[in-house]
Amino acid sequence: MPISPCAAGCVQPGAEVGVLRAGIRAAGALSVLAAYPFAHIVTPPSRRSGVQRHFAGLLLRSCGIRLRVVDRRPVQGRPEFAPSGTGVLVACGHIGWADIIVLAAVQPLAFVARADLVDWPLLGRLARIMRVVPIERERLRRLPEVVEQVGQRLAAGERIGFFPEGTTWCGRAYGKLRPAIFQAAVDTGTPVQPVRLRYLDLNGNRSTVPGFVGEDTLIGSVGRVLRARGLTAEVVLAPVEPAGGDRIDLARRCERAVRAEELSDAAHAVLAAAGRQLTRAAVAAPG
Repeated sequence: MPISPCAAGCVQPGAEVGVLRAGIRAAGALSVLAAYPFAHIVTPPSRRSGVQRHFAGLLLRSCGIRLRVVDRRPVQGRPEFAPSGTGVLVACGHIGWADIIVLAAVQPLAFVARADLVDWPLLGRLARIMRVVPIERERLRRLPEVVEQVGQRLAAGERIGFFPEGTTWCGRAYGKLRPAIFQAAVDTGTPVQPVRLRYLDLNGNRSTVPGFVGEDTLIGSVGRVLRARGLTAEVVLAPVEPAGGDRIDLARRCERAVRAEELSDAAHAVLAAAGRQLTRAAVAAPG
């Protein structure tokens, strides 16, 4: 079972709004969540995707989170995961409960998510409408059934999102992308859309406020987000990866795409440190 070392100490609150503003946000978010099931029922099936995207965006704004989409694919069109009716597996790092809302605001899709999500207050109803593919982390022997179900839905032209790290991280640290669910893409020849998701604070620095880690509770995490000032969710659409014939290779390719900036920063830091050592050695050398 994937385990994240991130704990409560990883989450560092930043600038906050007042109690009144946080209360207004909470009331707005509750209103959106209450209205969406009714809107879903009365909307014709052909238009539900647009309504879902609208409500996801509205819910984000109600929580005080702005959305920024950066498209780095060679052929850029609408900033979405795939054209309607085209199957695609969307692989994204996992930080907290807001991730699902953020991705749905880019383009509605179903998710592979923890089975007990449907029992969560507020988000559970939304998860059922979004036709979540449940996965029980304590019963991973049933994973082949989940892979088969995901494959069938991809073959039918659905967009399926999942979090291959298998658990949440704080937003600064991250884990490896587990290859199991990638098998569904391999089996059906479905392309994978790697997504880099990060949350930024008022100054454009990476924020851990939306992290849902350690002994954090849902209510505590939601309250922390509602109080945060100037949060932005940045979604970067990396070039699409073809399925290929090996799920491990596919997972590694997607990991490189999702972590490109982090890997680049790490390489830069190593080179900079090496340069400083060479400089010190040259200064200390006699003659």
